[in-house]
Amino acid sequence: MSYDDVISLLGEFGRYQKKIYFLLCLPAILCAFHKLGNVFLVAEPNYRCKLPHETDNSSYHLNDTTLSLYYPIDTLHKKYSSCEIYDTNNKTKPCESYIFDHEIYGYTSVIEYGLTCNSAYLIATSNALFMVGVMLGSILFGEMSDRYGRKLTFFASLVLQLAAGLFASVAPELWTFTFLRLIIGATTSGVFLVAYVIGLEMVGPSKRPIAGTVCQMFFSVGYMLTAAFAYYIDNWRWLQFALTIPGVLFLGYWWFIPESARWLLTKNRTEEAKKLIREAAKYNKVEISDETLNELLLTSQETNNSNKGANTSVLDVFKYPNMRKKSLIIFFDWFANNLTYYGLSWNTNNLGGDPYLNFVISGAVEIPGYSLLLLFLNKWGRRNLMCSCMMITGGCLLLTMLVPAGHQWLLITLAMIGKLTITASYGAVYILSTEQFPTVIRNAGLGAGSTFARFGSILAPYMNALSHVWLPLPLLVFGTCAFIGGLMSLVLPETLNKKLPETMEEGEEFGKKKKKNGGQPLSEKFYSIDLDEVPPKPNSSENGVDEKLIKNGVS
Repeated sequence: MSYDDVISLLGEFGRYQKKIYFLLCLPAILCAFHKLGNVFLVAEPNYRCKLPHETDNSSYHLNDTTLSLYYPIDTLHKKYSSCEIYDTNNKTKPCESYIFDHEIYGYTSVIEYGLTCNSAYLIATSNALFMVGVMLGSILFGEMSDRYGRKLTFFASLVLQLAAGLFASVAPELWTFTFLRLIIGATTSGVFLVAYVIGLEMVGPSKRPIAGTVCQMFFSVGYMLTAAFAYYIDNWRWLQFALTIPGVLFLGYWWFIPESARWLLTKNRTEEAKKLIREAAKYNKVEISDETLNELLLTSQETNNSNKGANTSVLDVFKYPNMRKKSLIIFFDWFANNLTYYGLSWNTNNLGGDPYLNFVISGAVEIPGYSLLLLFLNKWGRRNLMCSCMMITGGCLLLTMLVPAGHQWLLITLAMIGKLTITASYGAVYILSTEQFPTVIRNAGLGAGSTFARFGSILAPYMNALSHVWLPLPLLVFGTCAFIGGLMSLVLPETLNKKLPETMEEGEEFGKKKKKNGGQPLSEKFYSIDLDEVPPKPNSSENGVDEKLIKNGVS
């Protein structure tokens, strides 16, 4: 009897699981604050050179006569320069100080740290280093979670997040602020992703797709709430404080959130696991016999022993031509999805109109995006859904270069359709990747895919900085990557109603059209798997997928 069989006896999503699951979804809101708060913390307001007779409180807006008298024309952007001014000899010189426009944004870190003109690239660098922290955190806290347990890792990362967040709100200079934000980025992996794993480990197989998706919807709620905080708190230091302090509430989870029984079994802490299972059974008003629990313990010990000694590497895929082709496409899909998702999320202030409203809409469209994933993944197929969504995203974003000036509503509409479909694609690429790699390298393959995804999110701030060259350019870069990724993925085999390949040889043959002897396509000899198995069962020896994949594959 497997652990999932015991979960089925408890009730796949019984009263006990629902209570704990809801509590574990709430930290997703907190992590959304930190992942997306940089849109407002380091927002770049309009600015111009300070005139000799002006004070720091002077108005940003000047009449055309004054502008033409003091400021040269920026030929690239066809407007008065923000970085140069005429001197007394009517020659241009760089600004010595600046007047900022506070009409949209209040006092941001860009103003305090002087991230203007030649220093503006440091905005992208600060945001990129935050995502470096996210990548490092998924490794560090993933290993810590395996070794020391889910619960301890969750609270260690939460305390560190609180400390780093509060210190960031009083950071005296840019690099201290950036370093602390890097730590915050790392802790989002320990808080959200570990909580996500605990939640999925106590839910039955048929309920995991819904449970995983609803947890992501809580992240989207946090996404939208971030704009509300930023709208009413116009000082970046107080905003950083306000986005951090709700984490104090989750310290109380120590008395409510149990350790993962599945993890306890993998560490042979059997009595503790049995106690948790009995508590859940009592709360759900079901009975589980000692005989059933003892059978579970025997199965878990056999599983732990069978999991030892695996000796495969993701590099092995490059020895096989078909697997090499499929893997490179999958890795690019991960990269393109993350680049586009975070690029669009952080680019809402460049779309025109109200940046706060744009940001809320960008978060809101994720909910129908996740719903689209749940509704059609088993009807249209994994590849078909992902390719369609990526190509729709690419098409919408590429069309933005044709939008006439002054039609911001059309630009925003196209960008938000792209955000909706890339959200659905983001979920589909994880599931498609799970089913493409053979069992013997599935963990390593998805880990590599997640690494490529992180590189996409690290590059996203630099792509958004291209708006200084041409405003629509970031959207064109994201659209091109998404469209190419969707187009290339058409050569991947559809995995709906196919059994997972087990060996490297089966993985190589999976998806080939015909064998040389004229037989049936080998992929058709595999049988159906179902979305009910995705996200994959943590620590399962049946399909070779452990909880590291869940930690690597989410947000």
